[in-house]
Amino acid sequence: MPTAPLHLFALEHHSSEEDRAIASVVKDYVDAHIKPQVADWFEHGELPARELARDFGSLGVLGMHLQGYGCAGTSATAYGLAALELEAGDSGIRSLVSVQGSLAMFAIHEFGTEEQKRAWIPGMATGEILGCFGLTEADFGSNPQGMLTHARRDGSDWILNGSKMWITNGSVSDVAVVWAQTDDGIRGFIDPTNTPGFVANTIHKKMSLRASVTSELVFTDIRLPADAMLPGVKGLRGPLSCLNEARFGIAFGAIGAARDCLETAIDYSVNRVQFDRPIAGYQLTQKKLADMTLELGKGMLLALHLGHLKDTVGITPEQVSLGKLNNAREALKIARECRSILGGNGITLEYPIIRHMNNLESVFTYEGTNEMHTLVIGNALTGIAAFK
Repeated sequence: MPTAPLHLFALEHHSSEEDRAIASVVKDYVDAHIKPQVADWFEHGELPARELARDFGSLGVLGMHLQGYGCAGTSATAYGLAALELEAGDSGIRSLVSVQGSLAMFAIHEFGTEEQKRAWIPGMATGEILGCFGLTEADFGSNPQGMLTHARRDGSDWILNGSKMWITNGSVSDVAVVWAQTDDGIRGFIDPTNTPGFVANTIHKKMSLRASVTSELVFTDIRLPADAMLPGVKGLRGPLSCLNEARFGIAFGAIGAARDCLETAIDYSVNRVQFDRPIAGYQLTQKKLADMTLELGKGMLLALHLGHLKDTVGITPEQVSLGKLNNAREALKIARECRSILGGNGITLEYPIIRHMNNLESVFTYEGTNEMHTLVIGNALTGIAAFK
């Protein structure tokens, strides 16, 4: 009997029964409600984001690894395994959850006042309030220090001007966590999207992450009260710590997309007959499947190890870079190889592979490009910052 790729690694010894139970609930939801519809969402570039957010709130996955304020307070590993199952459905689906919980909610949870936390996090945990995270700008992606968005004091208020680009959930959000230059360094602000001067433009004509809402945010003389600022952090440490939370989820999530591709390719190869035998019976196909299984399993073991570190002694940004760099890179390679096994059928949305492959091109780039994570690791190894 065929064996599922990750079963070869006996991975149940690397996570708790509770963590696996949480992942199983998410998998059941994805199998029942995401996979049957996501190809149409991808094809039409549409997503019922608010409906899904409420569903994810009911599942308890929004900000699930945060403590209090209506959040589930799970382990980091449980969050990672949930991200894996979400991305097995689609990278855009995992992005919705990741941006909500690991970026917008995490920023308020870590750096906000008690009043800010109570005002926003409970509603975000249920999915009734949808959030986004404004850091990246059109001309400042890998170098957020150079951002042009700025906030200046006007009496006790703040006046916010600027723009952000490639913002997941942007045009369907109720609140944006926006990072801006001030006279006191980079600061974070909680900006309700119904504030006068706030405009969110949905980005169209994407060939990747089509089942995801991606937007440009524009701020024109937005007046925010003094208590809109997140007081708990100053400088890039704030947004970068949020990004590390999201990158941790990507280390798991990319494995979910790769697993779905590989399982699809195995099933296809067993049933696809050429020259009077299944193509799975040819040595070249089996070599491809074996090599991909090795990389998938190694990536999964790395993700689980990072989860164990995060749950026990803590995790460093460099270690997160190891996971994001390796697993996004290898997942993309696996998707491309699986596409080749399906031949012409590999380019249709009848199968999930080309959708995962296109999505992974974005995952490979966002939350720190392949090059930047390479240089973070190089900096750790040599003590020389090559990106400055």
